[in-house]
Amino acid sequence: LEEKREQMLQIFYESQDFYLLKELEKMGPKKGVISQSVKDVVQSLVDDDLVLKDKIGTSLRNTYNKLESDLSNSKKRYMELVEHRNNLKRGREDSEERESALEELKTAELHHKKLKEELAAYADSDPAAVEAMKDATDVAHSAANRWTDNIFTLQQWCSSTFPQAKEQLEHMYREVGITEDFEYLQ
Repeated sequence: LEEKREQMLQIFYESQDFYLLKELEKMGPKKGVISQSVKDVVQSLVDDDLVLKDKIGTSLRNTYNKLESDLSNSKKRYMELVEHRNNLKRGREDSEERESALEELKTAELHHKKLKEELAAYADSDPAAVEAMKDATDVAHSAANRWTDNIFTLQQWCSSTFPQAKEQLEHMYREVGITEDFEYLQ
């Protein structure tokens, strides 16, 4: 029995695969285990936790086949990419001409970087930036005059609604910074 167990284990070790019992019964005689005793030998291996036995359906087999197919496709794609990389390397071998061109490119990139830094230094004088500041100034000017108008309207309403509190209102206006010289922006 021990010899038969070793022979059946060899089947699993060699292939690292899973099998149906029928397949094992066909493979057993090739390893010296008669097909009638394969089931008992496999069961003894399962009992000793040397082999895992489980019922599988065709879906697991299909999944396995799909993964095998994916692996094959991935290997094929890998080989294509390696070949493509090798094709791209052709013509890019180190040469004086290539080294010269790379040095020229490096010089041009450094010059470009310096020019961008110089341009950034003059960004405040950029006509688009100046125009944007003018627009923002116009908006702020309008907003300031609108709020000034709102404050005058509120002062007028408070004065007409609470005429007896004129002194208190004027004191409150001074506290918050509204003095006699408070006026619209020109």
